[in-house]
Amino acid sequence: MKHSKIASLSLAASLLIVACAAAQSISDEHRGTIADPGQLPHAKLPDNVNDRVQYLIDRGLNYLKTQQKPDGGWQRETDPPGVTAIVLRAFVRDDKFPAKTPFVKKGYDKLLSYQLDSGGIYQDLLANYNTAIAVSALAAAKEPAYQERMDKAVAFLKQLQWTEETKGPKGETIAGKSNVWYGGWGYGRSGRPDLSNASVAIEALHNAGLKPDDKAYQAALVFLSRTQNNSETNDQPWTGDDGGFVYTPARNGESMAGEVKSDDGRRGLRSYGSMTYAGLKSMIYAGLAKDDPRVKAAVDWIAKHWTLDENPAMRQAGDEFARQGLYYYFYTFAHALDAYDEPVITDANGKAHDWRVELIDKIAALQKEDGSWVGEKRWMEDNPVLTTAYVVLALQEAQRDLKEHPPR
Repeated sequence: MKHSKIASLSLAASLLIVACAAAQSISDEHRGTIADPGQLPHAKLPDNVNDRVQYLIDRGLNYLKTQQKPDGGWQRETDPPGVTAIVLRAFVRDDKFPAKTPFVKKGYDKLLSYQLDSGGIYQDLLANYNTAIAVSALAAAKEPAYQERMDKAVAFLKQLQWTEETKGPKGETIAGKSNVWYGGWGYGRSGRPDLSNASVAIEALHNAGLKPDDKAYQAALVFLSRTQNNSETNDQPWTGDDGGFVYTPARNGESMAGEVKSDDGRRGLRSYGSMTYAGLKSMIYAGLAKDDPRVKAAVDWIAKHWTLDENPAMRQAGDEFARQGLYYYFYTFAHALDAYDEPVITDANGKAHDWRVELIDKIAALQKEDGSWVGEKRWMEDNPVLTTAYVVLALQEAQRDLKEHPPR
């Protein structure tokens, strides 16, 4: 199993424009420029899925390039440096933009200006989130000059994980695996852990090349199991059996999708989409195989809640929540299913879904005329730079999977 793995012209004219754009892309490759795919209406997207996904990626990267700040970064004055990191990762994963491309290098110089003596790459707050996203960006660069800086950041991330060896700023410790914080990551060196923080840290360790037998993954599996509604492997009193994931087992358990009550009145937590996909990819990165009951339970939840129209199960907490976190959901969806390494998922009604094609078509329908994507205000998804970077990275996962498993 692999782990790492968006008026009318004639069809001929449309394909000619795409072909010209592709040819120009090749000639521009070493100059770090994007062949402008123009402003074709979405109805004129390329018919071939491989051309279609590259077209959407190019438009997204073209938008992101126009948003770079004079100092080399992409974050606004009030944004964390992780915004710059996630954009850089999207650029260097496209072959046209190696890390030494001048505007890309300027971005990495800005990002690394935030690295502290501790190895962390952040400013003031959100030490784990920002450092983890930065590690993934540095790993994607494949630039030897960044290796030492990345290694320091990885060591910092490992120190943030709650284990017997972790100490908070006031000397806080946990006794061991019996503590629900064990194996998780929070926002920094103190405070409760959650699956969102843990999944981005685990993804960073995976991208940095840590092997599944690393003790950080083994501790993480304890925490991950406690975020899953699977009573066979979760010892928490609120756990159910649908196989999906919640936000955190800390504080007696929390879910952004709300609570549920069983027939006997017992309190439970509602599983939801973005965390279930985050949990699935995290378990795979930590070394679990497809036949592990925790993986099988997560995939079963996914099959029963298949949709790309909204963040699954969030609507049950209120209609206004249904599309909150939608673009982060696309990001976790693509990364999890690429890691799971199955191009087709069969839903609870027996319908087969090629997740790559469906994701690409959904994203295409949501792209703005300037090549960006933008979502709801919650979780910063009203920031088109952040959401566009999420989408480009999701499309790149689909693109990679299509190369390994061509569509039927």
